[in-house]
Amino acid sequence: MTKTIINTELAPQAIGTYSQAIKVNDTVYLSGQIPLVPETMVLIEGDISAQITQVFNNLNSVAEAAGGNLSDIVKLNVFLVDLAHFPIVNEIMGGFFQAPYPARAAVGVAALPKAAQVEMDAIMVLNQQDFSN
Repeated sequence: MTKTIINTELAPQAIGTYSQAIKVNDTVYLSGQIPLVPETMVLIEGDISAQITQVFNNLNSVAEAAGGNLSDIVKLNVFLVDLAHFPIVNEIMGGFFQAPYPARAAVGVAALPKAAQVEMDAIMVLNQQDFSN
């Protein structure tokens, strides 16, 4: 088993005792991303749409640092302070992903770090074979 720590300056730095991602063979476990702007480590200004977009951008930066991209994500977990925002997640996600979409869960939570309204983590598999036949 080969285990590699993934780190990029293009995504928010870890706030605590975790890595941005860990790669084990062809599987990458991406830690939760909140809508922090990497350069300032401050929440992006704007509404929930801006926050969701920033989270997808952060996940993409970590995915690219690991040698993949969002299309390699096989499982996405979405944590929302207000589940009424879930349709907005779907709308914005459509701009970042194409079919076949990853498996996904959406969970309502009471609070998130730094008063964020959304957080997402993911599992990515590199070098996927096409099983659509």
